[in-house]
Amino acid sequence: MDSFVDERDYKILENDKYTFFVLTRIIGGKCELLLTDHEKLIICFTSNPYPVWVWTSDEASEADMERAYQLAAKHSLLDGEHRFNLKYDLANYFIKRAAEDNKKMSISLNMYAYDCHELIKPTVIADGSIHQCGRDDLDELVDFLDLFHKETGIDQKDRGSYRLDAETNINAGNMYFWKDKHGNNVASCQYGPNGKMASINLVFTRPAFRRKHYAENLVYQVTKLVMEAGYIPMLYTDADYTASNACYEKIGYVLKGKLCTVG
Repeated sequence: MDSFVDERDYKILENDKYTFFVLTRIIGGKCELLLTDHEKLIICFTSNPYPVWVWTSDEASEADMERAYQLAAKHSLLDGEHRFNLKYDLANYFIKRAAEDNKKMSISLNMYAYDCHELIKPTVIADGSIHQCGRDDLDELVDFLDLFHKETGIDQKDRGSYRLDAETNINAGNMYFWKDKHGNNVASCQYGPNGKMASINLVFTRPAFRRKHYAENLVYQVTKLVMEAGYIPMLYTDADYTASNACYEKIGYVLKGKLCTVG
């Protein structure tokens, strides 16, 4: 196994460009662990609190899956403190092998990957309008990031780290709020370009302002900006959150792939 990536890795990930969109981005950055055979297996871990990404080919044999499991064990990733983003076949294999080793693993999150090529205008137009976040929005954006991660329970950090993330997002110019008719920042959404695609993320509505179509309208407007910039918009969703998925599908997002988080 090599500890570097090259054009071979990006080529094999092209077949899973939706489900492993994030992995395509992070393998080119700083990673705490990066292992690849450039053909059947890629293991990538940036740092806590982020999950370990394990890519396997659709033709992965039981021997290939066992190799992935043993490498995870060798690098102390099966200590109960790490989560894994995997295809379902590999997830089920990890769960079975962990049980044989008297360890308990289970699927904690089912994820869908969507893209959008034909945007559909929302049937209900929410009051207010889209607002691009600026320096004056920094403190409130930190609040949004804190609330978002606490509610989802993933990738949680301290407020100092959220502040650094908020500054990065503001400086990139791709972080947005939805302001209601009273001027309240009620929902958030951000996009991140990578190659020909851009991921829509940090979609969150303050609890007191939900069921008013703010997030739907904001995602629509941000998706429109992404398309106008020449990118193909995509996003990940919690597969078990039916209402949210229906919202995305109504404005033109189409299911392209599935994966899960095991912990």
